[in-house]
Amino acid sequence: MSADRPVALDEYPVHQAPLSMKHVVTGDRNAYDRCIFHVFDHAGRAVLVLGLGVYPNAGVIDAYATLRLGDRLHAVRASDALGDDRMNLCVGPLRITVDVPLRQFSLHCAPDPDDPGGLSYDLTWTAEFPALWEPHHIQRRGDRLTLEGRRFVQAGHATGVVRVAGEELRPTVGEWTATRDRSWGVRPLPGEDGGRGAEEHRTEGFHWLWVPVRFEDRFVMVVVQEDADGHRTLNEAVQVFPEGSGLPDVQLGWPHSEIHYRPGSRHPERAVLHLTDPSRKPLELGVEILNSSPLAVGAGYPPAPDWQHGSWQGRGWTDRRVYDLSEPAAHPMAAYGVTDHSARFTLDGRTGFGIFEHGSFGRHDPSGFTDHASVAP
Repeated sequence: MSADRPVALDEYPVHQAPLSMKHVVTGDRNAYDRCIFHVFDHAGRAVLVLGLGVYPNAGVIDAYATLRLGDRLHAVRASDALGDDRMNLCVGPLRITVDVPLRQFSLHCAPDPDDPGGLSYDLTWTAEFPALWEPHHIQRRGDRLTLEGRRFVQAGHATGVVRVAGEELRPTVGEWTATRDRSWGVRPLPGEDGGRGAEEHRTEGFHWLWVPVRFEDRFVMVVVQEDADGHRTLNEAVQVFPEGSGLPDVQLGWPHSEIHYRPGSRHPERAVLHLTDPSRKPLELGVEILNSSPLAVGAGYPPAPDWQHGSWQGRGWTDRRVYDLSEPAAHPMAAYGVTDHSARFTLDGRTGFGIFEHGSFGRHDPSGFTDHASVAP
């Protein structure tokens, strides 16, 4: 076995602890560091979701990309052993290049040589607003820390080409929107044994909204997490303006949601998020769902039955597949995972576009859901 040696990043004055930059401070197996990008059109035809994650104590790096086009979800996933070069964001056919930190990224998925109709893309993601910190996110089960994450979010546009099934999609400014999120910390990986804490502190319900919205002249971010009884454990509503505008960030109060679900489901069709400006003027952020991409199908988010982030697949693993989403019953676990919905938003006479990320499982008293089987009438 080779000796533990310094890595290239150790040459720079960026250390936060007396450790090599290849190591994280915590020994928790659930340590992670990852990103997610969204690119979607305003007509509601296409939703591209892609990301990459590093799991230092599990020794894994993996990435994914899914494209929802019609009733088909085209997925590419890759996983490998984590190496020493943390600035090389590449796994199999998937690559992310940081061209200008906090401003511009190159997103690439190589074509499948055995399937010319498979998903591939070459995109440039460009920020239009400053990156915005989200609240420090902590969850415990009993006394056990199960999640501690730090995230920032950003909105902009993407240009380039996406190829799939003999078709080329070319995102353009003004007709497509792009968002992204960066997060790191600790969150559960597959195979976690919760022990006594999981047995004695069962989660009755979970309700989640993560809503980045790009308007032409401002960026609005809303995030809400609630327990079964509606107790708020995460809360933020902020309005951000372009760099150079001279305008400060503006908090938009304590958001409350009214969500209209598709009958017989928890699939949102439209919503209103009630906000408040600093003068206490009520603001309504209207939401119209355009398209939906369930993260538990193809993208590796729990409770995906075929592959989840951070799980060891062996060296050089790549998987491509196409899911048929025309019949929701074919993917029963998708309803117990978070779904990213592209959406059209309205606010104070403006129209914008963004992601309405929604998850609601188990009991949620404010919504009238009584248990895991409960759905909208």
